Amino acid sequence: MQGEVAVVWWLLAAVAVIYGTWVFNRLVADRNLVAQAFADIDVQLKRRADLVPRLVEVVRGYAAYERATLEAVVALRAQAQQAAAADAPKGTHAGRLAAEARLGGALARVLLLQENYPQLKADATFLDLSARLVEVEDSLQYARRFYNGAVKQFATRLQSFPELIVARLFAFRAPAFFETDDRGNVEVTL
Repeated sequence: MQGEVAVVWWLLAAVAVIYGTWVFNRLVADRNLVAQAFADIDVQLKRRADLVPRLVEVVRGYAAYERATLEAVVALRAQAQQAAAADAPKGTHAGRLAAEARLGGALARVLLLQENYPQLKADATFLDLSARLVEVEDSLQYARRFYNGAVKQFATRLQSFPELIVARLFAFRAPAFFETDDRGNVEVTL
């Protein structure tokens, strides 16, 4: 009888270890999916950051009176780069995502300057840069949706029983969602 009880306990322990390993591996896969999704966002943010100086220079030539707007964009780009550097060692993205959201709003204001400066609307370089920026923003929107979906799935698993036991045991943490300012669509006329 005692031998049968011992076998049952060993079987239960083996099932618990196997199940715990399976849950752990799912959580690792979810964490890696979130990291991959953020890497996709990172690519788009770098593409956008590369366009900013060129766009500012083109606009500066036409919109001399908009110095404050252009300086704000340059400053926000620098803040986003600093936030990215500060967040990287910590493995978090919250500071960078907030800075990038502010930069996105400022870029939308720069693109709207063409309404006040018709000659800017006719500049081929501005048209090319603004079209590329719109393309990057569209790609960024898709990447952000994928990232937020991956974060949602990961966070749901971290909060679900019995996964939450394994998650707490191994200190899994869900990253922040990528949120943007609550603003309407920006109309860009090309």
